[in-house]
Amino acid sequence: MLQQYAIQVTNQGFLLVMIVSGPPILISMAIGLVIAIFQAVTQIQEQTLTFVPKIVVVFGSLIYFGGWIGNILIRYTERILTEFPNIVN
Repeated sequence: MLQQYAIQVTNQGFLLVMIVSGPPILISMAIGLVIAIFQAVTQIQEQTLTFVPKIVVVFGSLIYFGGWIGNILIRYTERILTEFPNIVN
């Protein structure tokens, strides 16, 4: 039973990591694509041009989605901590 619980918690954890990291990564990819198109159109080949907008947008998305991410992580942690004593006994 403990082994099945560990596998279930691990699978849920991996899925949670993908769900929580999705919005910042997708937004960063979209901004990177827009900047790459801008660089191709204007023929500006400055490689550091992409870093600052991406960092700003990722931090902005973390601020915007922070409450949602926090709620998901807290619910996951509470579920693990409440189910664990029942599994061990």
